[in-house]
Parts: sequence; C-alpha cells; structure tokens
Amino acid sequence: MTTVARRILATPARSEDEAWLTIVNLLAPDSKSNAYAELQSVTGISSSLIASEAMKNAPIVVSGKGARIRIYCLYDEDAIVGEDANEQPFSTTPTDAEWRISLPCPIEDLEWVQKSLGKRSARITARDLRTEPFEESSEENIVAGSSRDVIVDKESFLKS
Repeated sequence: MTTVARRILATPARSEDEAWLTIVNLLAPDSKSNAYAELQSVTGISSSLIASEAMKNAPIVVSGKGARIRIYCLYDEDAIVGEDANEQPFSTTPTDAEWRISLPCPIEDLEWVQKSLGKRSARITARDLRTEPFEESSEENIVAGSSRDVIVDKESFLKS
C-alpha cells in the first residue's frame, strides 16, 4: 500500500479554521460534493484538534480508493518558514467512492470528540493520537512529493 503525505501550514501562519479548510479543499475539491459538506460539518471539532496541535506528530489518516493519505500540520516556526509544507493537490479525489478519515485526538478530549463526530458523520472518526487508526503494511511506501521522502522496498523492486 502506498501512502501519500501532506504537511499543511497551521498556526500562526493561518488560523485553525483556515488550516482545516485547506485540508477540506485537498480532500474534496468540489465544494458542491457530499464529501465537502460532510467535512465542513466537522469544522469546529477539527479546528479544535488543530488548535491542540494534535496533528503535529500524529497524522489525519484518509483511506479509501487509492493511496492512503497522511496529513500533518506544521506549527510555530515550521509554519512560518514553511519549507516543509506540501499542500499540493492529489492526483485523484480522495473522497470519491468509499472513504473514511481518522483524526488524531488528545486522550483527554477523545470522549467528547468521538461523541460529537458521531452525531455528524459515520466516516469521520477520532482516535487517541498515540495509536495508528488502520493496520499498516510493512511494505508501505511513503510518497510526499519529493525524492527525499520516498522509501523504496528494494527487495521487491529488484525481483524479476
């Protein structure tokens, strides 16, 4: 399974709501789509998680058709400098067909966040930010838009 990573500028470069809107536009670029509306419906909750810096070291994980997506946020000096940011659009729309999203959440907020998300969406869930939301493959490749972030399984590549 291939994983595509993005790093979004957050505070103080942009507000929590603006950072979430950037993520929404990457995942559901058609503002008239059901996915866009569903992602917008959790803006307050997601913005709260961005404000808590939950996405600094734990990604938002999107799964569905195609590559798995991991979205991190950049904060403080990293957000101001922005050299590690990657907000490039995806080659396909991640929210076409079946999809689900797992948001990282501090353990102290997990109960209310899960309850609030459950009222708004069956596809968008929260997890303890210290855990992985889905099974990870040992052969997973990470593609982040630059060659320094690509990990190649050389053994599989060289098999004929």
